[in-house]
Amino acid sequence: MPEGHHRVNIFVLVLCTLVLLTTACGGNGKPKATLTIGSKEFTEQLILGEMYALALEHAGFNIERKLALGGSPALQEALVAGEIDLYPEYTGTGLMTVLKLPVNTDPQAVYESVAEGYKEKFDLVWLNPAPMNNTYVLVMTQRSAADYGIQTISDMVAHAKELTMAGTVEFANREDGLPGLKQVYGDFELKRYIPVEPDLKYRALVEGKADVITGFGTDGQISAFNLVTLEDDKHMYPPYQVAPVMRQQILEEYPEIGEVLNTLAPKLSDETMQYLNYEVSGKGREPADVAREFLLQYDLIQDTE
Repeated sequence: MPEGHHRVNIFVLVLCTLVLLTTACGGNGKPKATLTIGSKEFTEQLILGEMYALALEHAGFNIERKLALGGSPALQEALVAGEIDLYPEYTGTGLMTVLKLPVNTDPQAVYESVAEGYKEKFDLVWLNPAPMNNTYVLVMTQRSAADYGIQTISDMVAHAKELTMAGTVEFANREDGLPGLKQVYGDFELKRYIPVEPDLKYRALVEGKADVITGFGTDGQISAFNLVTLEDDKHMYPPYQVAPVMRQQILEEYPEIGEVLNTLAPKLSDETMQYLNYEVSGKGREPADVAREFLLQYDLIQDTE
């Protein structure tokens, strides 16, 4: 074999080896990690879980999905046990449900409290929170709010005897539901409270069976039906900003996870999340398809098809 030909073969062999190593290592000299991402069981969490998964897959990680794993206690337990590596959580939930701290209505103070508390107690990290706030809200139609002159919860309380409210059985009894509202805003009496399944609240409102309903700030129906959310003028509810919560050990080994997900966070406003939620809950689309479309729109991933 000619000497030149032999050198070419060696060069090709070395080049192929380098390409294979680069591919296996994600281009940074480390083997690709397999990350397990969890989420809660409702629409918004499924969308967020898919966003995290798709963005990190695009960054070169292998992803195992454990979406719809349960509520906050189940996700927190799985995270501490190392059964999942990260999931989307809400600052207000971390503050009150997990850390059992008092209500605080300052978004930055709440975030700092949960970030510090999770690090000290669980060795867990909160990445940057999104501006969206999935807190409890009271919702009315534009027409009803205008007819009664209602803009705030205090306004609603002043007209409570004239109003029918629809909400879950849970809201009628939990501390941050009707009992909490009465403690903060005064011991008011509604004309009627109708207990309904969560999926039927907005139907009751738009069909005129209720004047006001309980909801969450990022519910898709709010923007889809052009509804009014009443201002919490006495600041009863804490902020519920969403952020990835993850194991400190994983972030230290792969800091690029934080870079990827912190780039996503600022894009998630109330209006954006309302739209995305309605694409799934209102139009029946798959959470993964809605998440992918959003990430492509903001160039957070590239279309490989």
